[in-house]
Amino acid sequence: MLIGIGSYQNLQPKLFLHGPKNDLVAMEGLLAGTLGFDRSVIRVLKDEQATRATILSSIEEWLVAGTQPGDRAYLYYSGHGLQVADIDGDEEDGLDEALAPFDVVAGIKDWDGAVTDDELDAILDRLKGRAVTLVIDAGYSSTISRSLSGEVSAGIDGARFLARPEAKPMEQALTRGLRIDLGVVDKPSRVKESGIVAWSASAPYQVAWDDVRLPIEGRQGVFTKAYVAGQTGAAADANANGLTSNAELFEYITAQSAAYCASQEKCETLDPQLETKALNLGASAVVPVQAGTEVTARYQPVAGDGAAPASYQDADAVDAVGDIVGKADAGDVRISINRPTTMKAGDVFKLTVASKAAGSLILIDVNANGTATQIFPNEFAQKITPLAADVPLTLPDEYYGFDFEASGEGDSAFVALVISDAVDLADVAPKTRGLKVELSARETLSEIVSRLQQAWTDDLERRGIRWSVGTLRYHVE
Repeated sequence: MLIGIGSYQNLQPKLFLHGPKNDLVAMEGLLAGTLGFDRSVIRVLKDEQATRATILSSIEEWLVAGTQPGDRAYLYYSGHGLQVADIDGDEEDGLDEALAPFDVVAGIKDWDGAVTDDELDAILDRLKGRAVTLVIDAGYSSTISRSLSGEVSAGIDGARFLARPEAKPMEQALTRGLRIDLGVVDKPSRVKESGIVAWSASAPYQVAWDDVRLPIEGRQGVFTKAYVAGQTGAAADANANGLTSNAELFEYITAQSAAYCASQEKCETLDPQLETKALNLGASAVVPVQAGTEVTARYQPVAGDGAAPASYQDADAVDAVGDIVGKADAGDVRISINRPTTMKAGDVFKLTVASKAAGSLILIDVNANGTATQIFPNEFAQKITPLAADVPLTLPDEYYGFDFEASGEGDSAFVALVISDAVDLADVAPKTRGLKVELSARETLSEIVSRLQQAWTDDLERRGIRWSVGTLRYHVE
């Protein structure tokens, strides 16, 4: 089901959006093309067709009653997001995120007739057993920054967010980081446990945007434009292995969103969100062209719960590292070894890691068998972390009391993650398992990266967590 609302029954034309009508065309093309849906199973609700009553009844009839366990269910929304007072007390900031149907109306203090996240949660609960994808191109910000505050009620060209009717502009004297209706990030989502893949254009504290760089009649949502482009070509395939993973698609959309914000004075930050099970990060967002053919055995189906369609992963655990991490190796983190990268079993070596940005280091060794060893953090290292910018760290140092020796055979890779924010990763990368425990490379990396994709909320500049990655491949004969 595709829902796109650009004009609204009870809103002034200056609050209308030009992008949703084009988003619907692009999304229908994506579904019927790359994603393999028959057009007969795609229902589209546009503008006046998308009242609150019709949205809810159509979702119930078309997606819930019209599917069964094992089917795919896909729900997309393009239009205004908003927030309303929380009724059941499940929101820390007292506000429910919501979608604006065609007939939403402003009350004295709040919006009436919105479709809340609690209502969507109830619907998603009834879709258990399906392969569910939820895609929302709307903003939910309760925290409009000062640069937008003078236009909160009047609307901002391209902004996919309706401020609460009672929102007032902030005083210019206030600190730049302070925000209207200052809230916290939404309640912890149940999506990751349910198996749903949920995409959204912005974090709960941000505004989503129409791309105002485009001519009015050709506008699209910044998110939808990148979401479609990342699945219809190789642009998002950061490691160029022919498979665009969910993590790679996420990083591509994030980069495109950041580039848009950098070009627009009123767009301070824009952090798309992906919520799914950690192991889905390295799985294909779209089926690789060669999957299932006899031409190559490069990809293998991902073990799942039986829901269609099958997703794929790179069969080579070392090549799959890039799919799981999602980011291209841009040289921000550099790993070097004090000997040639082709070694014999038993060869002694040292590693040196340097990062352009300061941060905490997680260093993992991934071998061809899919086994990982956490090299750092560990209980043997005595040097203080985090890393300082451009100051190399060599492992092992004199405090270890032992050497690193090459072992096994075949291709392997060192993967260094440097996290610039003070994120507590002790539960997914505890130093007690460093150099001691044999790990699943896919599971270990997926759990770490999943945590790094969450929003940073420990200061007023709400944004994505800052982290970077570097890899070094080597071979043991």
